[in-house]
Amino acid sequence: MQGRTLYIGNLSDSLRKETLIELFSAYGSITDIKIVGHNAFGFIEMSNQAEAENAKNSLNGYNVEGSTLKVDEARPKNYRRSGNSNRY
Repeated sequence: MQGRTLYIGNLSDSLRKETLIELFSAYGSITDIKIVGHNAFGFIEMSNQAEAENAKNSLNGYNVEGSTLKVDEARPKNYRRSGNSNRY
């Protein structure tokens, strides 16, 4: 894992930001948190890479408020999926 920012997906509509802070702060210091849309997904930045990796390994697949969290390393904004990018 390269970075310290994590993507968090599959958030329930009722999940509060405070709940995510409580969950992730057990694995280190949170420097930033953003929830996008109506709790569809979000990003959490940990203070270092080791904390981010530990949180990812521990919380990916964790069930909270009826939803199974998807936690992965966040990709850069300009990231494109591999495949045929030379489409006409």
